[in-house]
Amino acid sequence: MAGIRAGQLGMRTAVIERAEIGGICLNWGCIPSKALLRNAEVLSLVNEAERYGIEVSGVRADFGKAIDRSRDVVDRLTKGVAYLLKKNKVDVISGTGSLVDAGTVRVEGDSPQTITAKNVMIATGARQRGLPNLPIDGKIVITSRQALEMREAPARIVIVGGGATGAEFGYLYRAYGTEVTIVELLPRMVPLEDEDVGNQLTRSFKKMGVKVMTDSQVLGITTESGVAMVSVSKGGNESVIECDRVLVAVGVTGNIENIGLEAAGVQAERGFIPVNDSMQTNVPGVYAIGDVTGKLLLAHVASAQGVTAVETMAGREPPALDYDLMPKAVYSRPQVASFGMTEQAARETGRELKIGKFPLSASGKALALGETDGFIKVVSDAEIGEILGVHMIGAEVTELLGEASLAKLLEGTTTEIGWLVHPHPTISEALKEAALAAEGEAIHV
Repeated sequence: MAGIRAGQLGMRTAVIERAEIGGICLNWGCIPSKALLRNAEVLSLVNEAERYGIEVSGVRADFGKAIDRSRDVVDRLTKGVAYLLKKNKVDVISGTGSLVDAGTVRVEGDSPQTITAKNVMIATGARQRGLPNLPIDGKIVITSRQALEMREAPARIVIVGGGATGAEFGYLYRAYGTEVTIVELLPRMVPLEDEDVGNQLTRSFKKMGVKVMTDSQVLGITTESGVAMVSVSKGGNESVIECDRVLVAVGVTGNIENIGLEAAGVQAERGFIPVNDSMQTNVPGVYAIGDVTGKLLLAHVASAQGVTAVETMAGREPPALDYDLMPKAVYSRPQVASFGMTEQAARETGRELKIGKFPLSASGKALALGETDGFIKVVSDAEIGEILGVHMIGAEVTELLGEASLAKLLEGTTTEIGWLVHPHPTISEALKEAALAAEGEAIHV
């Protein structure tokens, strides 16, 4: 994204990549995982066909073919990105780059070379943080990176961490018949989301047959003969879970080693590179974007940071990014989508609040879909109706983030969302009803 935008602005640009164009998100993160989740959704619908008056027999799910489809999707997109880079006259250099000084990058690879530049951008991403009690071997104890290559769904899996990654893989594997246990240290799944959302997702997962162990800590993992033994502590009681795979989905650290930070004088803190609002590090001319900054580890945030950095280099004055208002999405079933302050965070500011909540069980579209788990919740300032946060869980609610975020950007209030006529029947009507509910004017509940 940053390279393409730099090319559009007429800057002579080079992108140094040691692996695949598109980085982790496109190759081993957002895109392949969402392709697999689509497979899981189709399989779930087939297995639930009787609910819709359809008889199905002889269903056989080939997880390996699902992996193949995900790689085809990735291949199509990587070719598209490569085309856009070429179209915008961006040089793509294969190799591993490291800073020699603030304006010089050494590239090691098939064609070693040294590049000088007025501006340098660090976009090296992050990786799963190693923990002493979670020894990742890449075979039995794995990260999401290895999970996206496995051609068979394991019979039993323990997922350590109930955040976005844990939720998505938990749903994926359960759809393919895996016995799934999610172990989360905090009291509910997706613990950074609104409390009501986390509690609902926990209930929904338990209903689909996923064992969710909250307030639980993994003490250690041992492996023998292809089987893992996971020691878990919950409420002072210890137990051992036997499984075929352990997916570690807790904590990452920035890829800051061996990239010449010390040589260039770039500071790092707690495994990440601090930046200002323009994505500049402490060294003039050196910028950092994406997960390596530790700001908010989401692909769309990295893209926005990249555009901000490049436009700053070009002499423009892009507005500072507001990380509190960045949209967040989890593509499990049900989906989770949010931006802004949770109800608890908003109450801690001392404001008087109005909370509007609309259950999807009262939504005509959700009922028609057969997907009634969830709700939409709007947190607003009681005095002026300012939208402080929107928190959603349910079918396709990630698609509503654009509307809700745009309303906030344009300083809309619960009144404006409530006024807006939404198409019927749609899930989006639930957002309107939640906004109306904040004012005590909901129609359908």
